[in-house]
Formats: sequence, structure tokens, C-alpha cells
Amino acid sequence: MIHIGRGIMNFTRYRRPSAFLLLTVSVVLGATALIGLESGGEGSLVLLLELREYVLLLGWLALAALTGAILLGPPKSSLRVPLVTMSLVVGAPTLLLAGLASAMFGSSDEEVRTESAPGRGDRQLLVVTRSGSLDPVWCVYVDQGNAPLERRWSVGCFNGDAEDNALSETVWTAPDRIRMTTQAGAVHEVTIAPNGRPDRVVSVR
Repeated sequence: MIHIGRGIMNFTRYRRPSAFLLLTVSVVLGATALIGLESGGEGSLVLLLELREYVLLLGWLALAALTGAILLGPPKSSLRVPLVTMSLVVGAPTLLLAGLASAMFGSSDEEVRTESAPGRGDRQLLVVTRSGSLDPVWCVYVDQGNAPLERRWSVGCFNGDAEDNALSETVWTAPDRIRMTTQAGAVHEVTIAPNGRPDRVVSVR
């Protein structure tokens, strides 16, 4: 009986700190998921762009941590059951719908080529193909910097709805210049500024 009593006392002692820790974890995970969703603009950190792939997982973990924090709250709180119910009724369907929408309408990028700029290990071009669309799409990016501060800029996108518009070649012609050639032989050159930003973004449709 003495050991059981001590166990209950220890559980009560660590209940509130554990609830606070889980609440903090939930807030951090939720904020990280939101940051991942908001990322994607020109010059975004590559680390945040890669984080977008785990937004749903972060959402589920945040919901689980929040539920645990509520359950470990004040032992006699009459709000525990309503709060847990509300968080699950709102959070779970939202995450399920988001996952379904992502599976049905989302697109993913498959890396097909990377090449460092001549004489520059901190700058490289990246060519990806985009799935989830009716027509094949190729996008070219420039990544500049070193992790975790590496940033990504769009250089061009080529929609292969017409075969002549397909991207056939992407090369560095200088440490600050990229040449992109279509199947029809159209040549597009883009100059890269010292901070990595291209002077224009090519769009071929």
C-alpha cells in the first residue's frame, strides 16, 4: 500500500509538468507545420521547402501532444472531456481531409539532375519533373548557400503539353549563367545575381 501511495504521489507530482511539456511540444509542432505550409516563395530556405513534405505528420503529432496535455491537466477539471472531444472532432477530420486532398490533387517533384556552378560549390542548378499534372512539366531551380541557410530560386518551367516545349538540356555556361534549350531548339539564357536570384524566370507553355 505504501508503494502504491508513493506511486500516485509521484504521478500527481509530475502530472502538470508533463502536461505543460506536451502543450509546448504541440505548439512547436503546430507552428512548424504552419511555417512549412507558408514556405515556397522565391528565395525560400531549402530546409523549409523540404519540411512541407512532413506537414501532415507534424499535424498528427501536434494533435496527439495536445490531447495528451489536456488529459494530463488538472485532475478534477470539468473541461477535460469537452476539450479533448473538441480537439479530436475538429483536428482529426481536418487532417484526414487534408491528407485526402493532398493525395488527390497534390503534386510532387522528382529530382532528375543537379549540377554545381563552375568553380562554385555553394551554387547549383536543380532540374525536377512535376507529377500530378496532365502534362509533363520540368522546372529548373538554383540553390545557393550552404545548409541550413541554403535558399532556392526559380529559373524556369517548361510545360510539355506540346512536344517542342519539352526541356531537352540545361547547362551552366558560366558561374552566373544558365542556358536552357527546348526540344524545338529554342534557347533561353538566365543570369544569376550574386545572391542567387535570377534576372528573370522563363515560362514555356
